Amino acid sequence: MTALAAQAQNEPAKFGKLDAKDLTPAPFLADSAAEAVMLSDYGTARVDVAANQKLQLVFERTTRIKILKKSGFDWATVEVPLANASEKMSSLRGFTYNLVNGQVVKDKLESDGKYFDDVNKRIRIRKFTMPNVREGSVIEFSYSVVSENFFNLPDWQFQHTIPVRWSEYRASYPEYFDYRTLMQGYLPLSLREQSEGSTFFGNQAVRTWQYRWAMKNVPAFVPEPFITTARDFVARLDFELAGVRFPNGLGNGITFDWARFDRELLQDDDFGQQLDRGGFLKEALAKLPATTRLEDKVAAIRTMVQQAVKYNEYESIYTTAPLKRTFTEVRQGNAADINLLLIAALRAAQIEANPVLLSTRDHGRLNEALPLLSRFNYVVAHVALADGKDLFVDATDPLLPSGALPERCLSYTGRLLLKSPGQSRWIEIKPSQRRVHYQQARLTLSADGSMSGTVREEFGGYTGAKVRAELQKLGDGKYRSQFAGQHSSWTLPKFTVLAREELAKPLALEYEFSQAGGDAAGGSFYLSLLDGFGSDENPFRLDTRTYPVDFGTTQEETIMMTLTLPAGYELSESPKAAVVDLPEDGGRFMYSVTGTEGTVQLTSRMYLRKPMYAAAEYEHLREFYRLMLAKQAEKLVIRKKA
Repeated sequence: MTALAAQAQNEPAKFGKLDAKDLTPAPFLADSAAEAVMLSDYGTARVDVAANQKLQLVFERTTRIKILKKSGFDWATVEVPLANASEKMSSLRGFTYNLVNGQVVKDKLESDGKYFDDVNKRIRIRKFTMPNVREGSVIEFSYSVVSENFFNLPDWQFQHTIPVRWSEYRASYPEYFDYRTLMQGYLPLSLREQSEGSTFFGNQAVRTWQYRWAMKNVPAFVPEPFITTARDFVARLDFELAGVRFPNGLGNGITFDWARFDRELLQDDDFGQQLDRGGFLKEALAKLPATTRLEDKVAAIRTMVQQAVKYNEYESIYTTAPLKRTFTEVRQGNAADINLLLIAALRAAQIEANPVLLSTRDHGRLNEALPLLSRFNYVVAHVALADGKDLFVDATDPLLPSGALPERCLSYTGRLLLKSPGQSRWIEIKPSQRRVHYQQARLTLSADGSMSGTVREEFGGYTGAKVRAELQKLGDGKYRSQFAGQHSSWTLPKFTVLAREELAKPLALEYEFSQAGGDAAGGSFYLSLLDGFGSDENPFRLDTRTYPVDFGTTQEETIMMTLTLPAGYELSESPKAAVVDLPEDGGRFMYSVTGTEGTVQLTSRMYLRKPMYAAAEYEHLREFYRLMLAKQAEKLVIRKKA
C-alpha cells in the first residue's frame, strides 16, 4: 500500500457532501451556549517527492463549521500563515450553505473573498472570508499548503473555543525521518493508530510510517481569568524532528538540536549579524551623560533608543531593516528592530549584552525539547551584573523603568544566545516589578449620612505602568471623567496626578470626594466603607479548574481608612479582625477595624506571594478570595451614643 492510498482511506468528511440535517436546528439544541460548532476538522500531512525530485511537505485541511449566533461570524474568516520563501497555498475552495424555503443554497468562495496580509518579509498570511454567512449557515473550506521545509511537520489542534464533533489528523513520512509527538491538554484521544506503508522516492521503494489521531465530541475550551494563552492548555499535538537519516549515508545522523539552532540564528543577517554593527551609534553615545554605575549606563542607552525609535506593536525576533536605517530614517520598528538596536548600542558602549529569545504570554509556553523558531516571537537584551544577577532590558515600553520587562514578556524562561553558540543556555526570567495598589483615605461622616474625604492612591510596578498608559491614551480630562464614572455616587471637586514621569516611583492620584447621605434608620448608619475602594467580585467562579492561575508576578493591595464620626456618635458594631492564609506561604489577607473616641480605623491588606498557582491550589485561591470579599463587604454600625 502506498502512503497516498493510506491517507485517502475512510476520510471523515468529504468536501461538498453536506448532510442536510446540519442546516436544521434540531442537532444543535444542546449547543445553545455555543456561538458555533465545528462539525469536522480533517487534516493530513505527508512528506513526498516533488517533480524536481526534491522532498516537500504537503499539508491538506478540510473544515466544516455550523454558525449558531452572530457572535460566531468570526469563524467565517480564516487566516493561514505561510513562510514567504518556502510555502505556497493552493487548491483553496469553499462554500457557504444555507437553507432557504426548504432548499439548500450554496454560495461559492470567490476571489474577492481571498487576500494576503504581509506581516514581514518572512511571514505572509493568506486570509479568506466565507460569503453570505448568517445564523444557521454551514461553512466549509479546504486548502493545501506545499512547503520546501519538510523538517517541520505541522501541528494540529483538536480543541477550540467552540465544541468540536470530530477532529482528525493523519501524518505519513518516510523512514528517513524521526519525529517525536508531544500531546498536550487534558482530554484523551478517541483514536490513535500506527501502521506501515510504502511509497516510491525516485525509483526506490521506501517504507513509510503512517499515523492517525482523532478526538470525538470535544468540549469547547472555556477561557478562564489569569492564564497565558488558550494555546498552552487546549488539546493539541506538536511534533519535534529528532533526526534524519538518508540512504547511502547522506545526512546520516543529522540531528536538530539547540546547538545548531543557536548557531544558525546568530549567523542570520536579520538577527545575530546585526548585533556588532553599532559603530554608527558612537556619536549619539558620546552625548549621553557620564556615569560609572552599570545600571545607569544601560538605562541611559535604553532611553536613547526609545527616543529614536517608536514601537509599532509588532512582536518578532527578526529585524525589518538594517539597524542604522531604523535608527536614522525609519524611526519605528518591531520588538526585534528596537531591542537588537539596544543590544548593538550597549555593545558599542563596551557593555557586554546578549539577546534573550522568548515567547510572549499570549504566544504560548516554550518547550525546551523543541528547537523550533516558530515557538519564539520576541527578543530582549540581557546584561550580566557584577553581583551575578541578570538584568533584562526592553526598550519598547517607555512607561516602564529600565530593567522591567513588559508584562507580555513574563513567561518564566528564555533562550540566552551568547557569542559562542556552544555556551548559549536557558535562563529564568523573573519579574523585577510587582503589582502594587495602595489606598489611604481620610473620611468624615456627617449626621445626615453624607460623607466626604481625601484619598491618596498609589499605583506601583505594573499597576503604575497600566495607569500611566491609560492617562497617556485618554488624557487627564477624559481619564478623570472615566474614573468618576466608576463611582456614580461621588462628586470629585479636586483631582491631581503625581509622579507621572518618575517611573521608578508609584504613580499617585490625590483627590477629594463627597457623596450625599440618606435617612439614618433610628439614628443608626450601616456602612460598607470599602464600597468603591475594593473589588466586589470573585474572579474565580468555576468550582474546579484544570489550568494554573498565572498572574505573571506577585501583587499587593492595601487599603487604610480613617473615618471621623459626627459628634455624639460611636462605633456600635464592627466586623471581627481576620487573617486568611494560603497554604505554603502562598499569600495572606489581613483585616481589622478599631474604634477610638470619635474615629474608626480600618485596614485591609492582601498579598499574593506567587506569580503562578498550580491547578491543585485553585480551590484554596478561590476560597481565599471568597473569604476576603465577604469580610470586606461586612458593615460597620454607627449609632448615637446613649
